[in-house]
Amino acid sequence: MATEKEMSKEGEGKAYPMKGGNGPYSYSNNSFYQRGVANSAKKHVSEAIVENLDILNFSPSNTIKVADLGCSVGPNTFLAVQNILEAIELKCQTQGLLSSQISEFQVFFNDHSSNDFNTLFSSLPPCQYSVDRSSPAWNKGKIYCSSASDEVVEAYSAQCVEDMARFLQARAKEIADGGLMIMIFLARPDETPHSQVSFNIAHHLLGSCLIDMAKKVN
Repeated sequence: MATEKEMSKEGEGKAYPMKGGNGPYSYSNNSFYQRGVANSAKKHVSEAIVENLDILNFSPSNTIKVADLGCSVGPNTFLAVQNILEAIELKCQTQGLLSSQISEFQVFFNDHSSNDFNTLFSSLPPCQYSVDRSSPAWNKGKIYCSSASDEVVEAYSAQCVEDMARFLQARAKEIADGGLMIMIFLARPDETPHSQVSFNIAHHLLGSCLIDMAKKVN
């Protein structure tokens, strides 16, 4: 029989993450007490941030980074992070900063490498977007710009330019000096209308199918 000292050595270096998944014995479904603690601490966290965070030390171009060191599994970590973000936004308002001046937030979720991150990120709150339905670029009832108005196409093009610039900037940091990157894309000849390009036609058909399915559900 192993001695207590030997058993202690065997346990050294091992990771003991919370039980993953969404089953009846998972951490996600058995962490209501921890959620209550996060709610109870919200007031104190908010006060600490409002009183001590030097928000003016961040320029508008800086990213405010938040890390949860021990995020585990389930929605509790998102609640805790949301409390922090709301407190930072409140701090910005008390400093007279406009919402457009608030820096971008970047959140890191950290835990054991064997933590069930798949379940963690599958429980992310749904993204919420604000859209101006009166805008000429409002693409109602469509998932793509293949047969849309010029205003919609221009909006898609402008977003593409912005997204590609960020993508290339990120990839440029990864390439070694003197290296190169080859990119292969589907493209549209300048003289060909969007509605006549084969993959745009496929997008149009897919969009029609999705709308029909949504109507049946409703």
